[in-house]
Amino acid sequence: MKILIFGRGVISTQYAYALEKAQHVVEFYVRAGRAVQEIPLNIYDRGQYIDTTWKVRMREELPSDHDYDLILVSVQHYQFKKVATFLSDKVGNATVLIFNNCWNDPLKVAATLPQQQLAWGFPVAAGGFDQNGILKGALFSMVHFGTFNTTPTAREIAARQIFKAAGFKIKEHKDFRSWLSIHFVVNAGFLSQVLRTGSIKKVLTSGEDIKSIVLNVRELFPVLHQRGIAVKGEAAIFKLPPWLISILVTAMIKLNPVFKYSLMNHANPEEIKAFCRDVLAEANEKGINVPRLTAITSLL
Repeated sequence: MKILIFGRGVISTQYAYALEKAQHVVEFYVRAGRAVQEIPLNIYDRGQYIDTTWKVRMREELPSDHDYDLILVSVQHYQFKKVATFLSDKVGNATVLIFNNCWNDPLKVAATLPQQQLAWGFPVAAGGFDQNGILKGALFSMVHFGTFNTTPTAREIAARQIFKAAGFKIKEHKDFRSWLSIHFVVNAGFLSQVLRTGSIKKVLTSGEDIKSIVLNVRELFPVLHQRGIAVKGEAAIFKLPPWLISILVTAMIKLNPVFKYSLMNHANPEEIKAFCRDVLAEANEKGINVPRLTAITSLL
């Protein structure tokens, strides 16, 4: 297949590398002046360490009559609406795979795109570019795909097959709207502690900070409840005693250095603030008391 990667962000670049290894033709669309010919990689691709300079193909224009089969969009959630507007008349016959966080109603923020050509998924990867432009991160073996209580279309099935054929395991979610909200709230709880301490490394190596993350996330459960979302899935673990979760997370970090590596190299402070701002704004709008999150308002 011929695949276009929108932008050259941390997540999309790692998946682009994996998909090209699976024999797909992969190209990037970037803003004028952003094109490069190679990207230095220090990443783990499903456990395999990759230290290479990857030669890439990038373009700075996107005509509407292109011949891409798939356009992969994995951008910051606060950038997505602008991206969707830009792509609205440039999709052509491609399937658009939306592969990023979403706090507002997904179908509304993607309303400018042709709905019958969309597929929804979510990455399991992390990392960042260092000061020398080297991408340091990790790509894990599972990816999430979901629908909004509908049966997957032929395009959605085809998008899943691309990842299956590339060696990824697929986790399906029938109520993807709820799953995205839960994941967002968990991120906000974690990232608010990063803001409070000033360091991801400190948070990941401090049992007390991990306990605080549990309390941060629990405080945000009412925000999910007012959306009509039950606390389940990845959020359910936060119902356990904080001391127990601290032990479990500490053990996981020690036993999974790749996971730790991916988080330690996160390098986007604006993303951290945006998660917290958006959840806090909704809590305030709905009259939900969130003192722990409110306490870091000055840092946002």
